[in-house]
Amino acid sequence: MGLKGFVEGGIASIVAGCSTHPLDLIKVRMQLQGESLPNPNPNLRPALAFQPSASAASISLHPPPRPGPISVGLQILRSEGGAALFSGVSATVLRQTLYSTTRMGLYDALKTHWTSDQGSLPVHRKIVAGLLAGGIGAAVGNPADVAMVRMQADGRLPVAQRRNYRGVGDAIARMARQEGVLSLWRGSSLTVHRAMVVTASQLVTYDQAKEALVNGGARDGLGTHVTASFAAGFVAAVASNPIDVIKTRVMNMKPAYEGGPMPYEGAVDCFMKTVKAEGPMALYKGFVPTISRQGPFTIVLFVTLEQVRKLFKEF
Repeated sequence: MGLKGFVEGGIASIVAGCSTHPLDLIKVRMQLQGESLPNPNPNLRPALAFQPSASAASISLHPPPRPGPISVGLQILRSEGGAALFSGVSATVLRQTLYSTTRMGLYDALKTHWTSDQGSLPVHRKIVAGLLAGGIGAAVGNPADVAMVRMQADGRLPVAQRRNYRGVGDAIARMARQEGVLSLWRGSSLTVHRAMVVTASQLVTYDQAKEALVNGGARDGLGTHVTASFAAGFVAAVASNPIDVIKTRVMNMKPAYEGGPMPYEGAVDCFMKTVKAEGPMALYKGFVPTISRQGPFTIVLFVTLEQVRKLFKEF
C-alpha cells in the first residue's frame, strides 16, 4: 500500500499540475502586481525636477484598476506569445514529482497506519496526517518550487533583467552557483507552512465531503468525486492564498542593483511591507486565478487519482 500510494498520487499530481499550469502562471503574475521592479540604475536622478501638477497628483491618488486574470492572460499572449503560458512547466513536473508525490503518498500511508480496526479515522487525525505530509513534501520539493516561481515571473521583468533560465535544471544549477545552495530553500518556511495548510485543508475536505455525499445516498462515482474535489479546492484556496502571496514575493525577489540589498529581509518583513504599502487585501491578490486554478487542479487531481486507483487495484 505504501509504495503504490506514492505512485498513484504522483501520477495524478503531474497530470493535474501540467493541465492547469497556465492558470498557475497567471496567478503568480497577479500576485506580483504592485510590487516595484528592481531599478538597475539606483544612483541616476533626473536632471530637472518639477512640481507635480494637480492632474498628476490626482492620478497618483487614483491609480488605474489592476487587470484581472483574463486581461493578464491576454497581455501575456500579446507580449510574450502562447508558449509563455507554459513557462516553467518543466519545474512544475519536477515539483509535482517531488512535493505532491511525497505528500499524497505519505498522507495515504499515515491514514492507513492510524485507521482503527473499525475502518474509521477521526477528522483531527486526518488533519495531523495532512499537516505532516504537506510539510515534509514541501521541504523535499522547495528547489523546484523556487525555480517554478522564477521561471513563471521572468516575463514581467525588463528584457535586460530577465534570468532566461533554459529549464528547471539550468535554473537550479545557476541558483546554486550564483546565490549558493541555500538559495534553493529560499522561502522554505513559507512553502512548508503553505503546504501544510493546503494539504490538510484539501485532502481532509475531499475525504470528508466524499464520505458525507456517499453516506447521504450519492453514488461513489464521477459526480461525487467532482463535487467533493471542488469543495476541497475552494477551502484550500481560501486558507492558503495569503501565505502564497508572501511566498511568491520572497522567492522571486532580487536586489535592486548588483550587490545591493534584497527588498525583503524575510517572510515577516515581506508581510509587513506588503500590507503597509498595498493594504491587507493585497494578501488575496490573485485569488480569482487561485480558485480558478485550485478548482480545476483539485478536480483533475482527485478524478485522476480515483481512476489510477482503479487501474492499480489489481497490483
